[in-house]
Amino acid sequence: MQASQGRNVGLGLALASAFSFGGSGVAAKPLIEAGLDPLHVVWLRVTGAALVMLPVAWRHRSLLVRRPALLAGFGLLAVAGVQACYFAAISRIPVGVALLVEYLAPALVLGWVRFVQRRPVTRAAAIGVVLAVGGLASVVEIWSGLSFDVLGLVLALGAACCQVGYFVLSDQGGDTDDAPDPIGVIAYGLLIGSVLLTLVARPWGMDWSVLGGSADMNGTDVPAALLLGWIVLIATVIAYVTGVISVRKLSPQVAGVVACLEAVIATVLAWVLLGEHLSAPQIAGGAVVLVGAFIAQSSAPKEPSGPVAGGDGLPVQIHEAPVQEASVHEAPTPESELSAGRTAP
Repeated sequence: MQASQGRNVGLGLALASAFSFGGSGVAAKPLIEAGLDPLHVVWLRVTGAALVMLPVAWRHRSLLVRRPALLAGFGLLAVAGVQACYFAAISRIPVGVALLVEYLAPALVLGWVRFVQRRPVTRAAAIGVVLAVGGLASVVEIWSGLSFDVLGLVLALGAACCQVGYFVLSDQGGDTDDAPDPIGVIAYGLLIGSVLLTLVARPWGMDWSVLGGSADMNGTDVPAALLLGWIVLIATVIAYVTGVISVRKLSPQVAGVVACLEAVIATVLAWVLLGEHLSAPQIAGGAVVLVGAFIAQSSAPKEPSGPVAGGDGLPVQIHEAPVQEASVHEAPTPESELSAGRTAP
């Protein structure tokens, strides 16, 4: 009974995380179009969330000594890497397309398992990878000669690669007696990500006046401060926290499958709120990407194999789970996830 209750709570949290991450691009794109550089939006997002999580970081300050590699990797990949690549991508290509490309991460995770960890993968998992890649070709309408901005697609793929680290590290040490508190890991990941992004984004050159005005959302003026508040509190703090807790209550495999809804949510929100319509082949391709990701994650082997050096990743939940984070510990199951989103996102 208690296990069933915990699972229901975990599913609810995973859904909340997917919805929260899925709305990040929709809120960020109007700010970018209003004049903010994508990196500046990422810096505002991560730094704002880091300030909110500062009391949590102080409470778990022992993690700096116990798990420095995990914190550094999470900050580098799951926070800074995923967010910077994703936000730069959506400044050039539609939100839904960027997130669907990012959801190649589950397929890339299997590549990590097969060729880096040298562990076997099932035939069904390989089929999932093929489906994901084929669906992606339809999403970008490859037959039209890459009508989308090539750099935008490369940036979205970069977000997917960072999210791999998020997936790989999300479940690190979750079943050990000295497992790091996931909320503490998130807090320090945000702080470290903020420092890294400050060096890269150089926010002192940002046009701060944009935040005092409004941004256009498909013909509707929305206060820029309101959009920023959504990005910081909902799409970052709540998204990461609910995502990482859901992974601890569910299997990484189940949490990863639920997180695939992030791509659907983001695409629907972009369609409704930003007017970013996709063609029928793109919608069909997106569905194939999600099916491929589902098969790849649900068919992967479940036993961890020994220690590996990890980085950090993205989205989707510290399943990254869009996504998460970084560490050097025992290898998690290949299905473990974000993200995006988390992305991501």
